[in-house]
Amino acid sequence: MGSEIKAGPPRPGARMHPALVRVTHWTNAVAMIVMIMSGWKIYNDEVIFGFLHFPEAIVLGKWAQHGLQWHFLGMWILVLNGLVYLAYGLLSGRFRRLLLPIRPRELLREVKAALTFRLHHPDLTRYNAVQKTLYLGVILVIIMQVLSGLALWKPVQFSWLVVLFGDFQGARLAHFIGMAAIVLFLLVHVTLALLVPRTLAAMIGGGQRIAAAPRDVSSSPAAHS
Repeated sequence: MGSEIKAGPPRPGARMHPALVRVTHWTNAVAMIVMIMSGWKIYNDEVIFGFLHFPEAIVLGKWAQHGLQWHFLGMWILVLNGLVYLAYGLLSGRFRRLLLPIRPRELLREVKAALTFRLHHPDLTRYNAVQKTLYLGVILVIIMQVLSGLALWKPVQFSWLVVLFGDFQGARLAHFIGMAAIVLFLLVHVTLALLVPRTLAAMIGGGQRIAAAPRDVSSSPAAHS
């Protein structure tokens, strides 16, 4: 009979955000900003919505081809860095420990607190329901962005992905909607970080150290003597 490998909790005294998490977080942030701004330049060359053009001041790339080159650079950084981040989060049990479960009642209560600027986060070693929903949601959106981006980049080689989105224009629309969702996430994420500045400091310096789990005295030898 094979043995099941289970990821344990982080060791007591470890930082809330290990160095690997911090490096991949900020690398992802830079890559996403590069992809968003260059994506806006590419979009301007062939718009989906006639009324929407992004100002040149906020796009990346002098021409659409330059924007495409920046977009590919950001894509490879995002994919490679994202794979490291996902592998660590899954294998270490970090995702399961921090992102699950998500309780609707807690989510509604904390959304209301955030909207009224009364959101508190006393224990940075635990994510609240808003954070869990945002982080899990943006991970899924980024995965969709990668898939739709591959469909747009190589529609013949990845024809099955094009079919998944309906057609080429469907993939474009999904990619645009995903971009809008990521921009919205960044706005909310930064706003929440400003409301609770310690969360930003934690992602820079590692955050508070994780306390040791309470000892179960009922199972100690002294408890049965």
